[in-house]
Amino acid sequence: MSTPTRIATARRLVIKVGSALVTNNGEGLDLAAIGEWARQIAALREAGKEVVLVSSGAIACGMQRLGWSRRPHAVHELQAAAAVGQMGLAQVYESAFAGHDLCTAQILLTHDDLSDRKRYLNARSTLTTLLELGVVPIINENDTVVTDEIKFGDNDTLGALVANLVEAECLIILTDQLGLFTADPRKDSSAKLIGEARAGDPALEAMAGGAGTQYGKGGMITKVIAAKRAARSGAHTIIASGREADVMPRLARGEAVGTLLAAETPPLAARKQWLADHLQLAGKLILDAGAIKALQEGKSLLPIGVIEAQGDFERGAAVACLSPEGREIARGLTNYGSSDARRIARHASQEIEEILGFIEEEEIIHRDNLMLI
Repeated sequence: MSTPTRIATARRLVIKVGSALVTNNGEGLDLAAIGEWARQIAALREAGKEVVLVSSGAIACGMQRLGWSRRPHAVHELQAAAAVGQMGLAQVYESAFAGHDLCTAQILLTHDDLSDRKRYLNARSTLTTLLELGVVPIINENDTVVTDEIKFGDNDTLGALVANLVEAECLIILTDQLGLFTADPRKDSSAKLIGEARAGDPALEAMAGGAGTQYGKGGMITKVIAAKRAARSGAHTIIASGREADVMPRLARGEAVGTLLAAETPPLAARKQWLADHLQLAGKLILDAGAIKALQEGKSLLPIGVIEAQGDFERGAAVACLSPEGREIARGLTNYGSSDARRIARHASQEIEEILGFIEEEEIIHRDNLMLI
C-alpha cells in the first residue's frame, strides 16, 4: 500500500497545532482559526476517523491575558502563564467543538506520564475510552508543573509520543510554514519545499536547523525529530500549514500538501519492536492451554487463563507469559499488579469487580500490549 493511500485509509490521526497558529503569532487566541479547525475535525469524524488534537498555546494565551509582550525566562512565571492560559484555551476549544455537536476532553500530560509504564497504561486507557465514546481529546503538556520540559520541551515531541500511545497511523503537525524546506525560506529565496522524504533521514535535521519563535519553543528541527520518533511506532508524519484551506480533510484524503515524512516500518511490526525494546521483565504469569491458544490466535490474555502470578510487580510492569512447563509464550504490559493478579487468576472477567472492588480492564494483558515470542 502506498504512503498516501495509507494516510487516506488511516483510522486514527493525531493532529498537532502550534502556538503561533493558535495565538495568531502572539496576538491572542485566534478564535476564527480554532473554529475552522473544529469544523475540519468534525468533517473527519463524519468520515469515520478518530482524531486526537495536541494543542500548544497555553503559555502564549496566558502571556496575552496577563499583558506580557515577551516570553518570561523564570520557570514560576512560565507556569503561572500556563495556568492562566489553559483556562482560556479549554473554553475556546469546548465552544468551538460544541457548535458541531462534538464533546471534548482536556488532558494535560508530561513526558514522564508516557515513560512510566503505569501512567502510560492509565493514559492509554483513558484516551481509548474517550475515542470509543466519540469524544475529541485535546492534549497539552502540563506546563503548570513541569520544569525542564517547560524550558526545553515541545509539543511536537509530545504529539509523536501520543501517536505511539494511541497507535495512530499518521501524525499531522500544523505550523505557520508550508512544510519543510531545503533551507530557511525566510532567509534564503532559493529554498525549495520538500514534498516527501524518509522520516529519520539524517540530512533532514541539517536542513531543519533553527529556533522557534518567542511564542513557541519548537521550530522545524523539533518537527523533524518528532517525525523520527513517530516513525518508530509506524506512524507517518505530515508537516503542513495550518492556514492552508481545508488542510485536514485534504491530507486525510491522501492529497499532497506540505511535507510527508514517511515511516518505513509497518505499524504492527514497529509497535512490537517498541515493546521489545522497552521490556524489562518484572514477573511471570503461568498460563493454561486455553490461554496459550488464545494468545497464539491474536487475542488478549484474560484472568481466567492465568494459573499463577509469580514475582512482585505493579500495574504497567512487563511480565513474561509462560506455559506450565516454563516455556515463554509471550511478554507484555500487565493491567494488574501481582497481588491483584493472584486474586483474579482463574476467574472470569465479569468477576473482577466483585473480587477486587474495582476493575481496571477486562484483560490481564491487552493484545495491543503483548508480543508473542
